[in-house]
Amino acid sequence: MELERSVGDVPKQPKYNNRLKKIFYSKKIAPYLFVLPFIISFLLLYTYPLIQAVIMSFQQVLPGQTFYIGLENYRDLLNITFYRAVRNTAMYTFWTIIVLIPLPLIFAVFLNSKVMRFKNFFRAAIFIPALTSVIVAGTIFRLMFGEMETSLANQVTMFFGGEPKNWRMSAGTGMFLMVFLACWRWMGVNILYFLAGLQNIPNELYESAEMDGAGPLLKFYYITLPFLKPVTIYVTTISIFAGFRMFEESFVYWQTNSPGNIGLTVVQYLYQQGFQYNNMGLGSAIGVVLLVIIFIVSVIYLLLTGAFKREA
Repeated sequence: MELERSVGDVPKQPKYNNRLKKIFYSKKIAPYLFVLPFIISFLLLYTYPLIQAVIMSFQQVLPGQTFYIGLENYRDLLNITFYRAVRNTAMYTFWTIIVLIPLPLIFAVFLNSKVMRFKNFFRAAIFIPALTSVIVAGTIFRLMFGEMETSLANQVTMFFGGEPKNWRMSAGTGMFLMVFLACWRWMGVNILYFLAGLQNIPNELYESAEMDGAGPLLKFYYITLPFLKPVTIYVTTISIFAGFRMFEESFVYWQTNSPGNIGLTVVQYLYQQGFQYNNMGLGSAIGVVLLVIIFIVSVIYLLLTGAFKREA
């Protein structure tokens, strides 16, 4: 016997399904739902640890016990070792910016040139150091700049009539090693940033400049540099952040303690106090001070470059 259903027998869709559709298809609510996973992860992985670090900086943390000690941890920071760490970090940041801003810009201009051959090969090759483990690269650099006369750096030095050096035992050469490793590692990344900016410059501007008789230097100064200002500000800002948070470049050369603290950075000092000496309160205070330093330096730089000004 064939059963027939009338229209009234068809089951209706639940009302909550319609409500969910309205929510997910709503132009006002849907965007917030899509960014909700990022907001939750940001609150859990960044905001909450930051708040806990600020609170911990006013505490003495012992196994199973915590005591509020006020500004004692911040007063303990007023020592020669911390000043040396800040000085080393500031010098490292300064030299990395001096190298990692103009050189990648010049290399990017050459790679973007019409006469340049094998562009794709060079673009891929210069990015390989960024993919290499800094521990592996640091081990190789330690062998290259070893204290023995048979090391590569000492052989080159003796070839040009110099004396072999113990590269990791003096302040000047130690800073050179850290900056050299950082430049080798991040040069290709900054080149790609500038290449992306060069792709957005209209070719008509260069053609018009050529018709007016402008040479390569004039075109670079009056067209390339102004159009690359936003990219330059961005690259410099992230270089400031990366410089002050540097840890790996120092750790791969000296692991724990460098002679005379020539390789001590703020983050390494935080690591020593917080994990090696089990003084988490002082380590948190170092992290808070470092955050304030990075914020102040970044804001000053952005103010000087006019990044906060609105275009008319």
